[in-house]
Formats: sequence, structure tokens, C-alpha cells
Amino acid sequence: MDHKLRRLRQKALAPVRARPAMNVTPLVDVVLVLLIIFMVVIPALQQGLNIEMAGMFNVDAPSQSKAQPFVLSVTSDHRLYFEETAVDRAGLEARLRSAIRAQPGRRVVIRADKAAEYVQVREIYRIAQLTGFPGVSLRVNRRQGDER
Repeated sequence: MDHKLRRLRQKALAPVRARPAMNVTPLVDVVLVLLIIFMVVIPALQQGLNIEMAGMFNVDAPSQSKAQPFVLSVTSDHRLYFEETAVDRAGLEARLRSAIRAQPGRRVVIRADKAAEYVQVREIYRIAQLTGFPGVSLRVNRRQGDER
């Protein structure tokens, strides 16, 4: 019994050791704040025009050309953009001619909003063809399913 008492006294007199415990709450707070910041900032960084292109069922395979084509965009409210620069209808042909002179091997791709009038898109396509580009294409989205 004496032995048990001695052991209890030793335990009572022994210094209490602090157990390390990691507090993860500040870490979670920081990660959530960063997540919210990235969710707000990343969409604002995406550049380009908001164009909803028409969908097609039988889309051609992507071009194997290494040169990036020029992009000619037509918005739903009939505005024209060559690359990211606004172009008026009267200056379109001159802008296309200067681009083909500067880089004769590049093609041109026309991105037209599906709400744009077909007549206007067809006229722009004709102007691009007559300008002398080695290829003129119309960019569309691939449609899925049986709805037509």
C-alpha cells in the first residue's frame, strides 16, 4: 500500500505537460477569404466580347495551321470588332487590307452573335473573302442532342 501511495504522490507532484494543439480556425478563415476574392476577381479578368454564337451539329475539324487567325466579331447590336478593336462598317475593308499586308499567311475567323442578322454576317464574310485572306471561316458552337 505504501508503494501505491508513493506512486500517487509522484503523479501529483509531477509537472503538468502542455499538449500542443493546432488551432486551424485562422487558417480556414484565410483560405475562405482568398477563395471569395478569387471567385470575384477571376471573372473580371476574362477579356473578350460577350458573344453567344450559333450552334451547329456538323462542325468542321479545327484547323491544323500554327498561325492564330485574325478574329472579326459581330455583336448582337451590329457592332464590329477586329481582334479587340472596334471598327466601323466603312473602315472594315481598309482595316482588313492592312492586316493582310502586315501578315499575309493568317486566316480570318468571323464570330457572329446568333442574334446578329444573317444578311450583315454574310456581307462581312464576302468582304473578308474579297480582301484576299487565305481562308475565311465562321466560328460556331457544337450543338449536342437531337433538338433542331
